[in-house]
Amino acid sequence: MIDSAASPSDPRAAVASATLDTVTTAASPAPAATEPRTTYGSLWRGVPRELGFLILTMPIAIVGLSVLQTLFWTGVGTLVIYIGIFILVATFYTARAFGTVEVVRLRWAGRREIQRPRWEPADRPASFWRSLFGPFVNGHYWLYLLHGLLINPIVSIVSWTLTIVWVSVALGGLTGWIWEPFVPQGDRDFFLSSTIVDFVFQTRSTFDPLVGDRVLYVIAGAAFAATLPFLTRGLTLLHDVIARGMLGAWQSEALKREVADLSASRGAAVAAEDSSLRRLERDLHDGPQQRLIRLQMDIAAAERKLADDPEAAATLLAEARQQAGDTLEELRALSRGFAPPLLQDRGLQAAAESLAARSPIPVTVESSLAPGERFAPETERNAYYVLAELAANLAKHSGATQARLFLDRTSGATGPLLEVWLTDNGRGGAAEVPGHGLSGLDERVRGLRGELVVESPVGGPTRVGARFPLG
Repeated sequence: MIDSAASPSDPRAAVASATLDTVTTAASPAPAATEPRTTYGSLWRGVPRELGFLILTMPIAIVGLSVLQTLFWTGVGTLVIYIGIFILVATFYTARAFGTVEVVRLRWAGRREIQRPRWEPADRPASFWRSLFGPFVNGHYWLYLLHGLLINPIVSIVSWTLTIVWVSVALGGLTGWIWEPFVPQGDRDFFLSSTIVDFVFQTRSTFDPLVGDRVLYVIAGAAFAATLPFLTRGLTLLHDVIARGMLGAWQSEALKREVADLSASRGAAVAAEDSSLRRLERDLHDGPQQRLIRLQMDIAAAERKLADDPEAAATLLAEARQQAGDTLEELRALSRGFAPPLLQDRGLQAAAESLAARSPIPVTVESSLAPGERFAPETERNAYYVLAELAANLAKHSGATQARLFLDRTSGATGPLLEVWLTDNGRGGAAEVPGHGLSGLDERVRGLRGELVVESPVGGPTRVGARFPLG
């Protein structure tokens, strides 16, 4: 499927409407995902991962503290001989590595993904000097260093100690009745159970203190075991909150990226609109306009021959009628290229089946969409436009003998997606050439904040598709 400049065209109003709807949708906040209900059973299911996170947190924090302290103060001490600059840069990158380990470990512990900072400005090329001095002016590096030098060691010592104590009491208490009879008692004269009973009831206990202690240990072990999920979840959340505040991207950065993405998608939509208008003008000029000129000339010639040569006039009028029919059919074909009535009445799946039926190359339609499923008008209109463009290229340039068209609704990282694909067994070699068909499709899809995928090795097969976000 080789890229072609000729394609169905889209009117200004349709593209402008799609652009406005897309920008408005993208600027609106996405609905918050529904959090799964937290139950006691779900807390227990998270205990193994959270325990793994908490038990390792202090050793990793102490190693990070030792490494960062050594690098940082060595760098500060050698600044006078300039070597310290490079050591401090190494300190920043090392702090970044330890902070990244913390973020990854939290994800493994079942916490929600933390958006990481953008370390290099997207609008500036990477260079040696930027990599050398950039960390000194990047606030994220300083926060990562503070996290590794001070905050994480302190919090990790507290959380690790509480975790070890809680697990030890739970395991020791629940299993004490097994191993405690084998522990020599010697001349022991202090028993916790009898001490508690004597203090509470102000009387001297008469039960066997050894048995009392074992019962007390079982009760304590059961209590600590029952509350263990709350402890591990709470301590993991504490680390998560600290990491989000110190190791995550700032909200202003996310907003800046969102504005940049919106600007890019809006620019792509404007470019696609301009390309569509130029194609529409060219198609009208090369097709219906030429036929209408021919029709006008045939009618004028027939008028001149009506009086002296009625038979020739009748022949010219018949040709003019044929020209009018061909012009009407060509205008219908152009209208089907951007917004056929079937698309508006019955939806994308029915319009795609109609498009496949009109293709000179056999096209099989496969769809996972529910019968009659509808999407936003701008999404359906642009998805159909992509399919119409691909079908036109398929017939003109692919050299294929058969093709398959896929419609699918899937879930992506940013939410639900509509995917449309066309695959063929042709010669392949399709590529995006600036100013031509596939390049224009890419601009149109990006205008809706989607993605165009082209897989077309030389020799085939060709697989081209688009993903549209369903806001």
